[in-house]
Amino acid sequence: MAITRINFGEWTPDQPGVTGTMTSVTNTFPLANGYGPLADVADFSDAASENLNAVYAGKSGASTALFAGGATKLFQYAQADNDLDNVSKAGGYTTPTGERWRFAQFGSVVVAANGQAKLQAWTLGTSTAFADVAAAAPTAYHVTVVRDFVVAARTASYPNRVYWSDINDETDWTPGTGSQSDFQDLADGGDIIGMTGGEFGLVLTERSIVRMSYIGSPFFFQFDNIARNIGCLTSNSITQYGAQTFFLSDDGFYMCDGEKVQAIGTEKVDRFFFNDVELSKLNLMSAAIDPVKNLVIWNYVNQSNQPRQLIYNWQLNRWSYADLDVDYINSVYTPSSTLEGLDIFGSLDSLPASLDDRTWAGGALLFAGVRDAKIVTFTGAAKAATIISGDIGLQGAQSVATLAKPLVDNGSATVGIASRINLNNTITFSTNVAADAEGRVGLRSAGRYHRVRVTPTGSWTSALAVDVELAPQGTR
Repeated sequence: MAITRINFGEWTPDQPGVTGTMTSVTNTFPLANGYGPLADVADFSDAASENLNAVYAGKSGASTALFAGGATKLFQYAQADNDLDNVSKAGGYTTPTGERWRFAQFGSVVVAANGQAKLQAWTLGTSTAFADVAAAAPTAYHVTVVRDFVVAARTASYPNRVYWSDINDETDWTPGTGSQSDFQDLADGGDIIGMTGGEFGLVLTERSIVRMSYIGSPFFFQFDNIARNIGCLTSNSITQYGAQTFFLSDDGFYMCDGEKVQAIGTEKVDRFFFNDVELSKLNLMSAAIDPVKNLVIWNYVNQSNQPRQLIYNWQLNRWSYADLDVDYINSVYTPSSTLEGLDIFGSLDSLPASLDDRTWAGGALLFAGVRDAKIVTFTGAAKAATIISGDIGLQGAQSVATLAKPLVDNGSATVGIASRINLNNTITFSTNVAADAEGRVGLRSAGRYHRVRVTPTGSWTSALAVDVELAPQGTR
């Protein structure tokens, strides 16, 4: 008998399972060796008066403010009673169909855009309601901060125009002598799809990626097309960490550091994604950074009309995926909390996270989102995970799998197996069997090609591999 170790290596669903790649790594995140557990969704706030389409946190000094946006209102999270209070300007809003609120922070001012209202402003520590940034501010779909400027892009009348405020003044949007505020129409690349900021700006259009660099008077900003014929498919796929911008193009997933554009999903997950996503609902996509696990996560609606998350660790260049019930995701700062303040949840059992979780550490970065009318966090119990190997065997000879031993740190697992004679046979897994006290699972499955399904159990921290015992099978 031969013992074959199946290391839980890279998941590349665009490749056939016979190459040895993992064929499923559901509800996990990639580790350098194996995969870790993902926490499920937990309600954080009470319900707002309407469904939400965005969440954002502003931070100034030691205080933070948590905001959410809906189709007609902007809300602020009130820690005292867990409510989402309406803090819209008088008259509210009418967010265009298929669009959502987008936010940026400039100094102590949170700026919000939805494509229908003039840019909205909230001064942290003093505001009680959002208001127009200025009478001359654009009615833009996108907003970010580039160096010392608030930058907005795309209006209904000018879908290829970029606007910027005066230097260090988010209230001045009038070009002219004494002001560095101005605008620029991008000559090629089509409509602006989205943008990111920082020391430089990236403007993502339908067919190009444009770098926006400050050069001073008289033109203020220089626009360089750094990638022609590579554009962005949907603004809701864009997210940023440091200098890296991640996005979805017509042919797959990319990241850009402002100088080069790099494909990250080619021959790995791009075909899987486009075969899985409901293309008519790309506008419901969202993307965010999990700063704790170094992950970029894309949330989308699959063809079964269910939310799914595609997960990428940019340091390891490895992928996984999950099926968590969430409508929109983002990275936020946590509001500060006291033990007395937690009384609003009623009991310790009702808390959305344990007392030592970073959820209660004011100003800590946290991966969060919205579901229906509530803000949610990913701090629940570990979501049930499944890891399925690629095909193994004895060099094409028929064999019998007789024993499996999963290697799961700080936990155990149940194991099922699927065996077939030919690659065109249907893949059918046996019922999962729990490992015994010695970590072994008895099997009896014959074929040339075997796939093993491992479901970690207990308070596991990493799933690393599974050892499978194969015995040659005679033929007549």
